[in-house]
Amino acid sequence: MQTLANTRDLLLNAQRGGYAVPAFNIHNLETMQVVAEIADKLQAPVIMAGTIGTFSYAGTDNIVAIAASLAQQYQRDLPVHLDHHETYDDIADKVERGVRSVMIDASHYPLEENIRRVKEVVQTSHRFGASVEAELGRLSGIEDDLVVDERDALYTNPEEARYFVDATGIDSLAIAIGTAHGMYKREPKLDFSRLEEVRNRVSLPLVLHGASGLPASAIRQAISLGICKVNVGTELKIAFSDGLKSFFQHHPQANDPRNYMPPAKAAMADVVAKVIDICGCAGKL
Repeated sequence: MQTLANTRDLLLNAQRGGYAVPAFNIHNLETMQVVAEIADKLQAPVIMAGTIGTFSYAGTDNIVAIAASLAQQYQRDLPVHLDHHETYDDIADKVERGVRSVMIDASHYPLEENIRRVKEVVQTSHRFGASVEAELGRLSGIEDDLVVDERDALYTNPEEARYFVDATGIDSLAIAIGTAHGMYKREPKLDFSRLEEVRNRVSLPLVLHGASGLPASAIRQAISLGICKVNVGTELKIAFSDGLKSFFQHHPQANDPRNYMPPAKAAMADVVAKVIDICGCAGKL
């Protein structure tokens, strides 16, 4: 089976260049097609991220095969990334099937247990040439079946971040500075000073989860302070479903996916292009 690229060099290039690489949560063939097409059109590095639920829905081998085919079609790297995966066995299985970018989320455990679980994943993933992202601190909101109440959301401790990175050997670190999964009920107040403190202590690429619905100014400020990867998922889902709903409102008798999928894809394309612009990565290939 053809394998896909890891994200190590992609993020290091972004760190050196002062931009961020968007990681788009894909959910079906159409999402993957749109991300690949717009990324190629804008000559932008991108990552295709899938949650546990996405891989269960679409099938790991199917996702890997489609991504590899798109990478060949556009003659470029299109990394597939495991977003918020939680168990060693699940991650190891998907790495063996060709995935080369991993996020192990053990942030809900105490620090030392988080480190233990992450190190185990790092050792196996690096053996296959896969890059590893881990999270310190927790985001509120919902990501598939993972629910974190706002009261329990913990910001990343800068000193713990340095210790965590040194102890685990990860390639990138997802930090919690006030973002959340899903769309925001009100504009969040991000802790940019905390981000600066983490950046001053940690040299590897930093990741911002929960960017759907954030003001462009906030994302750009986070990038200027060291964020190298920006995760976007909910905005794509909303655009896709709104595009479908609008088409069926005007064509209630429609039954051909070749007719009702293009408007949904066009709506997602606008989101992908917007995020690439905000991340400043157009033309960076």
